[in-house]
Amino acid sequence: MFVDEVLLKVEAGRGGDGCLAFRREKYIPMGGPFGGNGGKGSDIKFVVDEGLHTLIDLRYMKVVKGEKGENGSGKNQNGKNAKDVIIKVPQGTIIKDNDTGLILADLKNHGDEVVVAYGGRGGRGNTAFKTQSNPAPNFAENGEPGEFRNLKVELKLLADVGLVGMPSVGKSTIISMVSKAKPKIAAYHFTTLHPNLGVVKVKDGRSFTIADLPGLIEGASLGEGLGDKFLKHIERTRVIAHVIDISGFEGRNPYEDYVTIKKELENFDPTLLQRPEVIIANKMDGEKAKENLEEFKKKVKDKKIFEVTAILDEGLEPVMTHIADILDKIPTKPLYEEENYESFVLYKFKKEEPFTITKEDNVWVVKGKEVEKLLMMTRFGTDEAEARFANKLRKMGIDDKLVELGVQEGDLVRILDYEFEFK
Repeated sequence: MFVDEVLLKVEAGRGGDGCLAFRREKYIPMGGPFGGNGGKGSDIKFVVDEGLHTLIDLRYMKVVKGEKGENGSGKNQNGKNAKDVIIKVPQGTIIKDNDTGLILADLKNHGDEVVVAYGGRGGRGNTAFKTQSNPAPNFAENGEPGEFRNLKVELKLLADVGLVGMPSVGKSTIISMVSKAKPKIAAYHFTTLHPNLGVVKVKDGRSFTIADLPGLIEGASLGEGLGDKFLKHIERTRVIAHVIDISGFEGRNPYEDYVTIKKELENFDPTLLQRPEVIIANKMDGEKAKENLEEFKKKVKDKKIFEVTAILDEGLEPVMTHIADILDKIPTKPLYEEENYESFVLYKFKKEEPFTITKEDNVWVVKGKEVEKLLMMTRFGTDEAEARFANKLRKMGIDDKLVELGVQEGDLVRILDYEFEFK
């Protein structure tokens, strides 16, 4: 099964918890803090594997979770970092943040990799908090939560040439003749249900990749037929090979077919019309082929048209050599501009507040990424831990803001699922 688009939730591993421990050995009274730090949680990483050609392995994943780092332990022993989660994908895979639409990575080469969600750092053990003023801290941290993302994973085939045309014009036959690809071929529409990729080698030793895209029809760019599913695979191609059934099979008009497909390409992406085009007049053995070709040439002027009969392997070699010549002159270009990538986006237009405070059912609700992370990493249970948490909130300006909004002593303050009395 060919799968080229998957929605996936990923959650990196939480960091391991720091250890609260004290040195207790014979003849060493008041030995001081002895708790180690927690290990880092696992990252979620995508890696290209050239042996894969579809995203089918991701189709049933839905959610990918990383492992928690190992907790720290006594004797200042730090926990082990969790092993990264590696997701293998084919060449040509694009990773997007589905919430923002920004691109995280365009993975084109074997071995390319990207971390899409970073594991949380390990919580610090009480040894890490030792100071001159507090030589025996009685608290430790929980591990930091790992990053969470909603992803859209897309496969866009890495092909130099895209074969386009109406259904049953002979695209599959052509690719089967010029490469080792063996697509399904039959005398009915939409025989090809997924793109086929082949490698073409011309006589002088040059080679290029060619993709046979499923038959397009009028309205393909809007979802008709199979076009909306597979038009995206033409975005990477440097040359468009337009296959025409010049025999007029089923009473179709070759020129009208040509115009229709050109229009659908333009509707999908206007820049596609700027790419070099090779017109292949197939099925020249047809009864009306010669007549139709003359009429076609009258309407499509100043363009070279290659006459072939693919099923008999006639006329294909000059076409492939011509395409190789074109490719030699065309540099490869990135699929996306830099500003589409998350790493290039500068959030200068809006300075986000570090926290927000609202009142809901007589409870003051505090929200904010840093506030919530502080809460999750605080291990309550000791006076020192609670005092440190309260001091952190105070330094963030939350206490002052609450007073400004009218909080009263004894009012409830909620952060996530935790409620506290304001004092």
